[in-house]
Amino acid sequence: MTIEEKFDMLGIDNAPGQEALQKHQALDLRGEPLPGPAVDFSHGDVNAHIPTPGSFEVFERGVKEGAAQAYTPYRGRKLILEHVAESLSAFTGAAIDPEKNLILTPGTQGALFLAMGSNMMPGDKVAIVEPDYFANRKMVEFFGGELVPIPMHYEQAEGKAGIDLDALKEAFENGVRLFLFSNPNNPVGCVYSYDEICSIAAMAREHQVTLIVDELYSRQVYPGIPYTHLCAQKEIPDNLITILGPSKTESLSGYRLGTAFGTEAVIERMEKLQAIMALRCSGYNQAVFLTWFHEPEGFMENRVKAHMEIRDAILEVIREVPGVSARPTEGGSYLFVTIPELEVSLHQFIRIIREMANVIVTPGTEFGPQYLHQFRINFSQDKDNAVAAMKRLFAIMDRYRKQEEK
Repeated sequence: MTIEEKFDMLGIDNAPGQEALQKHQALDLRGEPLPGPAVDFSHGDVNAHIPTPGSFEVFERGVKEGAAQAYTPYRGRKLILEHVAESLSAFTGAAIDPEKNLILTPGTQGALFLAMGSNMMPGDKVAIVEPDYFANRKMVEFFGGELVPIPMHYEQAEGKAGIDLDALKEAFENGVRLFLFSNPNNPVGCVYSYDEICSIAAMAREHQVTLIVDELYSRQVYPGIPYTHLCAQKEIPDNLITILGPSKTESLSGYRLGTAFGTEAVIERMEKLQAIMALRCSGYNQAVFLTWFHEPEGFMENRVKAHMEIRDAILEVIREVPGVSARPTEGGSYLFVTIPELEVSLHQFIRIIREMANVIVTPGTEFGPQYLHQFRINFSQDKDNAVAAMKRLFAIMDRYRKQEEK
């Protein structure tokens, strides 16, 4: 493989956040202009859902403090590590030693890169879920691993994510050394059941498999949905890393803050890798961690409620369109939408709605090559704009249905 081929595999053209909104006027079925602002569903809108109150003020104090905050140790500043460890321990139920089990990273994406780079060698078999976070597959390939996809039958599952535990067991028995997955799942938004989590933990321990669990959206789980933190269970594997950060739910993505906590030896390797990759989580930005889990009273409850209302409004639109479906989100702000057969390819359709409807979505192929009739939306948007955008999208889609679908 050449260096060009290696980086071509990373393919960022359709990655979330890469698209720039095109200033085209949306048109209705008669070719008449449609009202409504552009909506980028590839990521959340921090203008519609503002960052945690007080986050900028804390950041500003960190800047004014100067060198003590700018040049922290590679793992992070001691007082902030202690604050984060206490908060995460209370949230997850896991015992976290701030000096041994925790590292602050440049976003949860940085945490994922460090965790992957610290736990695999070229040729290692690495299991991922399909569908799951778009970067998982790309990182396995970049680090030279052998990809082992594990299906998740999310459409037929009730009260669980639907991961194929038999396929996972077979993968572990056949030499998989590392398994990573997101919970809640990105892009579907389903939450793993207690039984699924305990089964994954037990099998990983039995077969000495390292687990990386991405829990980025675990604070945004909807009422009535039980959530199980794998890191807090009695039976866990010897090597376990959990990734969390104040990003999507708190609308703090712009600060690029992430954390990873778990096995001491793994955290030590991650620190060494961070030292040559980025040195540290951005020093001034680390101060914003002080607001995490300490938002104003009612902030998180209102944030979850607002997103549930947007989710339900969009699902109502989806249910009215023949041939379109999406599993209701249980955690996070994503919907993985299935559409009918079209006369154009998925990628052509996505370009069309960008140009004709001013709507950007992420193609399903970012989450697995088989998802040719799906796209993902992040519905953390202005509610009215999001609903109007989905209606424009489906109006355009109807023009391109295959004849037998019409």
